[in-house]
Amino acid sequence: MSVQMVLLPVLVLVGLTFALLFGMVRTRRGAPVSGETRNRGEPNWPTRGTQLADCYRDQFELPVLFYLLIALALPLRRADLFIVLLSWVFVITRLAHAGIFVTSNDSGLRSTAWLSSALVLLAMWLYFALKLLLLI
Repeated sequence: MSVQMVLLPVLVLVGLTFALLFGMVRTRRGAPVSGETRNRGEPNWPTRGTQLADCYRDQFELPVLFYLLIALALPLRRADLFIVLLSWVFVITRLAHAGIFVTSNDSGLRSTAWLSSALVLLAMWLYFALKLLLLI
């Protein structure tokens, strides 16, 4: 499998992260901030800014395990078609999760998208571990 094919889903996910970052900055830049703070002393941003910030922060939780898997699979030559296909499924579920998060924020749909991405990532890790340990 070519490096470009393996890295393309990673680059799409990185693009999502930057899009959320710039959206959050744009929203917060134009919004007035009151002197009140939320928990932990954070500014009391409008709901849209908070949604984007929470979604952006979420990109540094579960996707980190995805980035690590790809970073290990590439040099160890364990990134095959199955890993690439599951990578795309993972990225699509993350895009769906982020889309739900910053629009309707329907917790049922968002939880389904998150669980789907978590299960896909678990399957990727199990497949990678079996390939590595069984030397197949």
